Order: sequence, then structure tokens, then C-alpha cells
Amino acid sequence: MQDTKNFCILQIILYFCNKQQKNIANYKKNANFALNKIKLQIMSNFTPTSYRLVNIYDGATFDDAGWSLDAPNCQTPSLIRANYQQKQIQFGPKEEGLYRFADWLPIRRKLKNSSAPVTYRSSALAEHLGLKNLYICFNGYRPEIGANMTTCSFKETEAYSVCGRMNPEDKRVLVVSSAGNTARAFAKVCSDNNIPLLLTVPEDNLNALWFDAPLNDCVKLVASASGSDYFDAINLGNIAVKSPKFYAEGGAKNIARRDGMATTVLSAAEVIGRIPDYYFQAVGSGTGAIAAWEANQRLIQDGRFGNHKMRLIVSQNIPFTPMYDAWKADSRAMLPLDDNLARIAANAIDAKVLSNRKPPYSICGGLYDALRDSEGTILCADNESSAKAAELFEQLEGIDIHPAAGVALASLIQCVHNRVIDPDAVIMLNITGGGEKRYKQDKELHYLKPSIVFPIDADPDECLKQMEALF
Repeated sequence: MQDTKNFCILQIILYFCNKQQKNIANYKKNANFALNKIKLQIMSNFTPTSYRLVNIYDGATFDDAGWSLDAPNCQTPSLIRANYQQKQIQFGPKEEGLYRFADWLPIRRKLKNSSAPVTYRSSALAEHLGLKNLYICFNGYRPEIGANMTTCSFKETEAYSVCGRMNPEDKRVLVVSSAGNTARAFAKVCSDNNIPLLLTVPEDNLNALWFDAPLNDCVKLVASASGSDYFDAINLGNIAVKSPKFYAEGGAKNIARRDGMATTVLSAAEVIGRIPDYYFQAVGSGTGAIAAWEANQRLIQDGRFGNHKMRLIVSQNIPFTPMYDAWKADSRAMLPLDDNLARIAANAIDAKVLSNRKPPYSICGGLYDALRDSEGTILCADNESSAKAAELFEQLEGIDIHPAAGVALASLIQCVHNRVIDPDAVIMLNITGGGEKRYKQDKELHYLKPSIVFPIDADPDECLKQMEALF
């Protein structure tokens, strides 16, 4: 408590220092030094969040073994969920970044350089669409509103939460498979905090692995050859974790990944003062939407933000629409998908991050259940309409956004034009990435190069041998 008081006092000092222009350089320097020292002390004194795990399939509760991804002795595929001891979330100071939501994050420690989602009420875009209560949750780089995700993607919410859950005494190497943005986020977090990491990414998506400085050597990258897709990168990751040297991040099964993403809804609820009526997001795996659904349930239990369920409106990028196709067929199971045709479709979309062939759609507690429970739906948008939506956002809101966010906005525009949502409804638009064009201005970029590029049909044993040799 005393540290927090000192933190606030030093902020007030810095504010008045900024108001005065004479003879303050040394005062600012000393105050900033003290401020950073107190921040580090607060982080190091952090008490791990208290929670138990719940199996969604049967409601069985159990303790986290440290990196639990499944319920013990459950034969039915099911996600597990964190049941936090703190039922009413207390939002921390903004200076804590993502960790201001620590009450509902399954973490052991706080890592440096995190940033949180920023929610604000739209005026220009809302007026253009005729919406009275459009709230934008911005994940990316836009310092003037307090958005400081330097990877320009909400995948940072996953990375800081997952890495905060890790046991610092575990010497194994974390394995993360990605279509691009997730790899960039985990690479940044692990590099900044000296955490060993193996990334597996499709070679055609390597242009997403840009950074403003060279990375720590603890981060290694391997790629699946050109013409492959996200599923092929996942296959490489699955090969790696057969070795005791590595362990899987876990994807949607990792509670820390979902609860990190859920901070977007917590940010919105804090600003709006209530649970939104609608939630819009583009999806590749659907993990972010599942996280939003789970956050909604926690906010209902909190009791201060309403007791209603927001409708999840998620969207995919044409022609890669496997979840849309299953949903329209009213099928919990994913429909059969030819590998080669899937790769072609995945490479045809602008929003490469939306190209997951094996999403957590059918699993108990997955996207199918989230959509059914929230009376939501899946829409889709092509490259052209998504690009136009992104251009409209930049014109009206003043910042560039990623193609996936353009897909989400294109779907919102569809709903407005088709008059399927009430103009008075409280709408949350999750802008999952933005500000990249702005962030890259006047910066020398450094691209992470793969140590190995594996053919799609490479021998698994040889792949494993070469990946082990990297560490």
C-alpha cells in the first residue's frame, strides 16, 4: 500500500515538473528514477493470483498443477477455466499495463513493458454508421490515447499473461506456433524478459516478424516452407514438444492465453460501466471470442456491470471460412477440409492471422458453445470490403488498423446496412491490431530470421533433432 501511495505522489510531482519549464531537468530525472524503482518493487512484491480450475464439461474443480491444460481423468475434449478467488475485480493503476487486471489473470509474476487495451467511445465512425453507443477497444500503438502495444497487436495480452503464468524455475523451452502476430508478441515479451522461446511460423508469413531492435538470443525461429500455412507451423510445434527439452504453450487450452485476451472486455466494461450488448471481432481460432464470453460470465458474477449476455458477432475472411461454413451448416463438428485447398484459401486472404485450420470450435467450452450461449453468429467479409473498412476507420478514427480488424469492421458495417442491430445498442468493436504504419515511421526495423526452414513433408525425427540443437 505504501509503495502505491509513493507511486501516486511521484506521478503528481512529475505532473507539476512538466508544467514548469525552468530548472527541472534534474528533478524529472530523479523522480523518473524513483518511479521506475517503485514500479519494479511493486512488480517483484506481487502475490500470485489465487484461483482453482474448473472443467467445463462436467464442472469438476481441481488445483492448477503449474501448467495444467486439461482436466485430469476426463475423456471428453473440454476446455478448463480459471475460477478466481477475487469475485469483484479491482482495476489497478494504468501504469501497471496489462497487469492492472491481475485479479483475473492466472499469473505468478508481473513482467516488464506490458500495455493494456484502451477503450473509448467513438464519435466520427459512430456518426457515420448511425450508432449512438459504439465503443472501440483499441489494441495497438496510439500513444495519445494511452495505447502503447509496440507489436501493434492484441496478441500482447496473451503473451504477457501466458509468460506471467510460467514458473521462472522451469528451464524448458516454451514452444509457440503462430501465423504471425502471436509470434511477434511472444518474441517481444520473451526477449525483454529473457525467457527461452521456440517459434514455429509459415515461411510466407515471416514479414510479420518485425521489431524495432534486435532480439535476445533466447528467442529462436523455425519455419515451414513457402506454400505452407498456420496448420503446418502448428505441426512443427507438435513435433518439438515430443522432446522433454520443450513444452507447449497450449493455445486456446491455456487459461492464461484466454484470460489475457479477456482483458479487452474488462477494459470495455470499466469504461462503459456495463457489459456491452454486442461484441464484434474477426476470428482465426475464435479464442478471443471464447475469452470475451468467459469475461462476460465473470462480470455477471461480479454484480456491478449488469446480468446480461452480450451477443458475439465474429467474422472470417473470404475465402478461408471453415468455422463460418460449419456454423451455417448448424454443425458442431468442423466440415471436411482438403489440405491443399485449405492452404490455397489461407494464402488468398489478406488477414493471414485468421487462417487456423484446427480451431477450438467443437470442443466443450469452445466457440460453438460460446455462440450458442450468447445467441451470436459468424459472418464473413472478403478482402475488398475489409480493406475499404480499414480505410474508413483510418479516415474517421485517425489511425491505421490491421486487416483482421478490417474484417471485423466490415461485418459491423454489414449488420448496420442490414438493420439487424439497434442503433441505440451498446456495441464493442474489438480492434485487435492497429497503429503499425504509424509505429514503423522513422524506425529502422529488424526482422527475425528463421534458423531452419523445413519442407512441408520433412521427416519428423530429423525436424526434432535439428530443433533440439538450437538450444
